[in-house]
Amino acid sequence: MGFPGTWMTQSESMVYRVVPKCACSTIGQIMYYADNGEFFDGDIHDATENIHKWGIEASRQPITDNVTAHRSYAFTCVRNPYSRILSSFFDKICGIQRNGKRYRGNLVPLLIQKYGVEVGGPDGTEAFDQIRSFRRFLLFVRDTIRWRRPMDPDIHWSAMSGHVSTFIVNGGRYDNIIFTERFDEGMQSVLDAIDTKWPVKLEKVPRFNESQGHGPKRAHPVEAYFDDLSMHLIYEIYKNDFQLFGYDFENPANRMPVAEIDLDEVHAKLGD
Repeated sequence: MGFPGTWMTQSESMVYRVVPKCACSTIGQIMYYADNGEFFDGDIHDATENIHKWGIEASRQPITDNVTAHRSYAFTCVRNPYSRILSSFFDKICGIQRNGKRYRGNLVPLLIQKYGVEVGGPDGTEAFDQIRSFRRFLLFVRDTIRWRRPMDPDIHWSAMSGHVSTFIVNGGRYDNIIFTERFDEGMQSVLDAIDTKWPVKLEKVPRFNESQGHGPKRAHPVEAYFDDLSMHLIYEIYKNDFQLFGYDFENPANRMPVAEIDLDEVHAKLGD
C-alpha cells in the first residue's frame, strides 16, 4: 500500500502525512518554501515539481526509503472533528470547486435527490436552511462510512485516525502531531526540530486557505449545527478522533483540544 497522502521536501528535511481539511494547504506551502525560498504559485495540491508527493510516481521510492528508515522528522496535523466536518460540507458540498464545477460530478445531485440536501442553488449563493441540510449530509456521511453506500467515504470526511494510521501501519513513525487550532505553536515546534534550506518565519506566512470562497459562508456558530442526534452520529463516526487527539466531544462549541496527544498511544492503537 505504501504511503498515500505523504509529502516530503526534496531536501528530505521533513515528511508530512496530509490529513484533508487540517491546514494542509498552508503546511504544503511552508514545505515548498523551506526548500525553494518562495511559495508555489497556485494551489499547492497542484504542484508536481520541487516537492515529493506519494501521488507522483518518481517520488514514491524516495518517500518509501526515507519513511521506512525514519531518516527525517515526520509529522501530521489534526483538527476538531466538529469544525472539520462542517468545513467539508461548506467547501465540498455547497461550494463550486476551483475547476468551476461541483465536487465529484454527480455527488451533489445525488445528495439533493436521495437525502434532501440543499446547497444554495446552482452557484451556492442562494439562501437555504444550512442546519437542516448539514444534518441530512451527516446521515449520508454515516452511510458512506458504515456501509460504504451509496459510495465509498471521501477523504475529506473520512476519520482523521484512518488517514494517520496508514503511515504507521506501513512502517512510518510520527515525531509530532500538531493541532490546527494551535497551528503557529505546533508548526514552530516542527521547524525548531529541523534544518531547512530557507528559514521560515511563521508570522510572515500567509494562510493558504484554498477552500475559502468556494461556498456559502457559515451562518451560525458551530454548536448550532449539532443537536443530540447529530452528536450521536458524529461520535459513531469519529470516536477515535476525539479520544486519540484530545478533542471535546461533549461540547461542540469548544473547538480547542482539551488534552495533549500521546504519540505512543496513537502508534499503539493505530498500528494494528
